[in-house]
Amino acid sequence: MTPTTDDTEYVLSARHVDFVRDGRYLLRDITLHVEHGQHWVLLGANGAGKSTLLSLLGAFAHPTHGVVHVLGHQLGRVDMRELRSHIGHVDPRHTVRAPLTVRDVVLTGLTNTPEFIPRWAPTPDQIELAETLAASLGMSARIDAHWQTLSQGERGRALIARALMVDPSLLLLDEPATGLDLAAREQLLTALDDLRVEYPAVASILVTHHLEEIPVTTTHAMLIRDGVISAQGPIVDVLNTANISDCFDHAITITRQNDRWIAQASERRSP
Repeated sequence: MTPTTDDTEYVLSARHVDFVRDGRYLLRDITLHVEHGQHWVLLGANGAGKSTLLSLLGAFAHPTHGVVHVLGHQLGRVDMRELRSHIGHVDPRHTVRAPLTVRDVVLTGLTNTPEFIPRWAPTPDQIELAETLAASLGMSARIDAHWQTLSQGERGRALIARALMVDPSLLLLDEPATGLDLAAREQLLTALDDLRVEYPAVASILVTHHLEEIPVTTTHAMLIRDGVISAQGPIVDVLNTANISDCFDHAITITRQNDRWIAQASERRSP
């Protein structure tokens, strides 16, 4: 796709964006710029607006006010379905009902469908790419395993490989550690860190409300509360006790150990 704007230095650009449903502002005055190779974490409490913002950035919804550019294209002036085919979207709630193997699921990233579409078959090169991506996520030994037999952690890594099949410039990860035990979570975070080294130009946004789920390679952070950005910028400037306590409306002490972030409840602040 050829960009329809000169604003090509950004993978994502949102300027003064509101999102209104049934007269209620779910997002208000959102401004965000994401450059190639940056890795953002979007943090906020349940209901803060994280998923709504991700739906805009993933070209699933239009803003009520303001302007959003995704991969250089302004929402409202581009075929949204075509645009989504150039974005890698990782959703742990992805449903597979057919008896597909890991290889098959990764290949469905090419069609952006849960199953193979009629009269479509992957080429040998596409099959080789799917196997290579699965291997990069530590899934070689399970390449022929059926989806229904996979653990939640294995499914998460397979879905990341699936998202990479379209060679995206942007990877969106919607709470990818949901439902994972400690070991599976650490395997996933290691895979994400390795992936970011292997694909240095790809930008990413990871949505979570748990600081322990933030990969060490994360470069930037945005905090959102009640649909409004409360802080954003380089992660080392944003993730601190004052900002996190304000974002979650609770006294929380933030520390950092071995480049990983730790949150602990502290004494409640005075009103």
